[in-house]
Amino acid sequence: MSASTSENKKPRNETSHHEKPRGEAEDLALETDLGWAIRMVSGAFSRGATESVADLPGKARGYLVLVALAGGEPPSQLALAKEVSLDRTVMTYLLDDLEAHELVTRRPDPRDRRARQVLITDTGRTRLGQVRRSLAAAEARLLTDLDDQDAQQLRTLLSRVAQTAQRELIAPEEENC
Repeated sequence: MSASTSENKKPRNETSHHEKPRGEAEDLALETDLGWAIRMVSGAFSRGATESVADLPGKARGYLVLVALAGGEPPSQLALAKEVSLDRTVMTYLLDDLEAHELVTRRPDPRDRRARQVLITDTGRTRLGQVRRSLAAAEARLLTDLDDQDAQQLRTLLSRVAQTAQRELIAPEEENC
C-alpha cells in the first residue's frame, strides 16, 4: 500500500472532531425530518392539485367523494363521510352541491330505508376522469426525480401511513359514542 493511500484511510470507528457520530447530525437534519418532508410534499401537491379541482363543487373534498364512489358498492352518506373523513353535516352540503351539478345522485338504501345511498353519475365519472388526468400531470411534476418503481413504492407506503392516520382519527370518535 502506498503512503498516500494509507494516509487517506481512517480506522472505521474513528471520527474527526468535525464529524458527529452516526445518528446525531443526520437525525437532526431538516432533510431527514418527517414533518418537514410531509409539509413540503403536501404544499407542493396542494398547489398543483388546487388548479385541477378548482371547477369541481367542493374542490378537493368533491374530488375525494367522487373517487370514493367510483369503485364498488354505493355507500350510505354516513359511511361515505367516514371514509373520506368529513363531518356528516359537511358531507350533506357537499352532496347537495355535487347532486346539483349532476355528478352524484342519492337514493334510499334498499337494505335500510332510513339511510341514503350515494351513487356517482355518468357525468360524475366523466368529470372525475378529467380531474384525474389533470392531477396526474401535477403528480408527475412532483415525482419527476423518482423512477416508476420508486413512485409506486412511495404511493404504496403513503397509502399505508394514510390508512393508519385514518384509523387513529376515527378511533377516538368511536370511543366517544
